[in-house]
Amino acid sequence: MQTITFSSVVQTIRHLFSLADDKSEADAIDTEIRSNVSLRGTNLWVLIMAVLIASVGLDVNSTAVVIGAMLISPLMGPIMGIGYGIGVYDFPLIKKSAVSLFVATLIAILVAALYFSLSPLSEAHSELLSRTSPTIWDVLIGFFGGLAGIIAATRKIKTNVIPGVAIATALMPPLCTAGYGIANGQWQFFFGAFYLYIINSVFIAFASFIIISAMKLPHRNFVDEETEDRIRLYLFGLALVTVVPSLYLAYNLVKEEVFAQKAKAFVTEEFQFDETYFTNLHIDSKDKKIELSLIGRPIPKETLEEIQNKLIKNDLAATALVVHQAGQQKIDTLSLKSSIVADLYKESQITIDLKDQQIAKLNEQLKTYKAREAVMESVTPELHTLFPEVNDIVIANGITSTSQYDLYHKEVTLLLVHSKKKLATKDESRLTAWLSERLGTQDIKLIYELPK
Repeated sequence: MQTITFSSVVQTIRHLFSLADDKSEADAIDTEIRSNVSLRGTNLWVLIMAVLIASVGLDVNSTAVVIGAMLISPLMGPIMGIGYGIGVYDFPLIKKSAVSLFVATLIAILVAALYFSLSPLSEAHSELLSRTSPTIWDVLIGFFGGLAGIIAATRKIKTNVIPGVAIATALMPPLCTAGYGIANGQWQFFFGAFYLYIINSVFIAFASFIIISAMKLPHRNFVDEETEDRIRLYLFGLALVTVVPSLYLAYNLVKEEVFAQKAKAFVTEEFQFDETYFTNLHIDSKDKKIELSLIGRPIPKETLEEIQNKLIKNDLAATALVVHQAGQQKIDTLSLKSSIVADLYKESQITIDLKDQQIAKLNEQLKTYKAREAVMESVTPELHTLFPEVNDIVIANGITSTSQYDLYHKEVTLLLVHSKKKLATKDESRLTAWLSERLGTQDIKLIYELPK
């Protein structure tokens, strides 16, 4: 029986997590990454189309359309090229990738700004707003996404990891949101979205550098140890400068979320009364304000003061508690009545609109029938003149169906012909053609009633 030792366990774990087994050759990795760095010609047109698709998706608040734009975006190429270039100390590649990324970024923002300046829609939907407040979690997404992306790019067998990374790290939507900010003069949108784009770009490149360095790929240029240390220091410094604002934003976000949860728990616990219920709860985490309306029996002023004093015990110091209740502020009662009346009016208006549509449809059908009836009255004398062998006719509307399983029914014009004998085929064709022109329909069915 084989003895399990600590070294054997470590060896097994190292084998499980090894990146060397299915790794491509160094030259193949180099060729793969370099081929996606340049954004010109086809790639540039694809970029422009991706920007327009993402802009439309943000404009109509369609997540599926935005995802589609992220899948076809070629922005990952130059970003990973920068990280790879730093990892192998290929300074010409770093410069080329940086220039490609700068040009692509500029074009993307300008195209998005042009689209949003021409778009008749101007409301900022959730897909736009979600790109304007990056936090430390966006840093983690960019970093882990970059790790997954560069690992996939260095494998012999290509998978769908790169498209998944493109969706997760979201490079295209922030650029389009920045364009929206420029087009609409919403500079907080521009700076927030562009900062998110910088976060994703920096940490994808940073992750690429870490993986390339760990794989010990051959350096393309000789640099001494001092230069290597200086490059690493600059890179870590850039990552640190990028992450600090996101930490501050994440801290504020967490603080506001904690305040909101405490405020909800406080209101739920303290406003428990038999004949009084709270409604329209509004919590302002930034200004530390809790505002709610009460319905039912009014709560005495002394009770409200006691509840106010409990804010400090519940870690809600310096929080303003605003309570509206009937009998205390008439404006709330009037607002409630107005809201009810508005809802009733809206529902009745919808009902009236539906009835108006039905009446209009019935009027159109009635006009059609009256017009056809008038034509039929004028047709009868002409018919006897053109076809004297016809003794009498009956013209009516009917519905035909080919079988009992056929769900499609077609409206036809029925012509019941009373004559001594059946018309010749030539006369039938002439009769149906003449009636089709006079009655304005191609669906005519002849039925004979011959004498017995």
